[in-house]
Amino acid sequence: MSYSIRKIGQANTLEHRVYIEKDGVPVSPFHDIPLYANEQKTVLNMVVEIPRWTNAKQEISKEEFLNPIKQDVKKGKLRYVRNCFPHKGYLWNYGAFPQTWEDPNVAHPETKANGDNDPLDVCEIGELVGYPGQVKQVKVLGVMALLDEGETDWKIIVIDVNDPLAPKLNDVEDIERHLPGLLRATNEWFRIYKIPDGKPENQFAFSGECKNKKYAEEVIEECSEAWEKLIAGKAPKGEISLANSAVEASADRVGGNALAAIPQGENLPAAPIDGSVDKWFFISGAAA
Repeated sequence: MSYSIRKIGQANTLEHRVYIEKDGVPVSPFHDIPLYANEQKTVLNMVVEIPRWTNAKQEISKEEFLNPIKQDVKKGKLRYVRNCFPHKGYLWNYGAFPQTWEDPNVAHPETKANGDNDPLDVCEIGELVGYPGQVKQVKVLGVMALLDEGETDWKIIVIDVNDPLAPKLNDVEDIERHLPGLLRATNEWFRIYKIPDGKPENQFAFSGECKNKKYAEEVIEECSEAWEKLIAGKAPKGEISLANSAVEASADRVGGNALAAIPQGENLPAAPIDGSVDKWFFISGAAA
């Protein structure tokens, strides 16, 4: 499948949006892109929201028509993650699995916490830096269960199938063998990244352990089934926009005129950002 992006407005502004297109037609990265990229369900499509080493907290906008990627806003200001020594921005290409949903009405039997109402989060650990709106084909390696403000916030660990290391990485233990320290760094990053903003250290289920591929695949399947209920109108959608251009039998499917109303792409330079975004924070005891 041929996916491309349509950028509206300047990056680092409230107006910036990244729409995803298939063959030039806008699609929803939440609802239209298939979760699985092959019939065997061994390769999955991942939507990159945040490239590695960057700080702008960008995400699929659940509430907006066709769910473009936009930068998160808190108290009217664009949100950037802090650099917590020794990290710079995000450690991975960070994004989401399409056609998945962490149901906020259901508590997971092991984490005892409800879903966070988002598509499943994905950390891609390959060597190349992605870009917002990129659709990568990945394979699943493991999963961590962050408990974020009382909600289960799964972090699926994957690698791009085209990465040179991909043939050697097939389960969670292979990550430690070939990329020693990466899982520990991942755990540390999620534990401490909100501390500079005055929030407490994040907690994990399973004592921070990264569960294996089989466990991760079960989580993905559960969230895929939850999305199917959502798009079929069998689960309360709240503020979520279910508009899509390709889901057969969906009552929210749109076409023609609605898609044509999305603005044409603009190739504008990014707006300047405050230099404080690059500040480093030394978190006492972070590596303990």
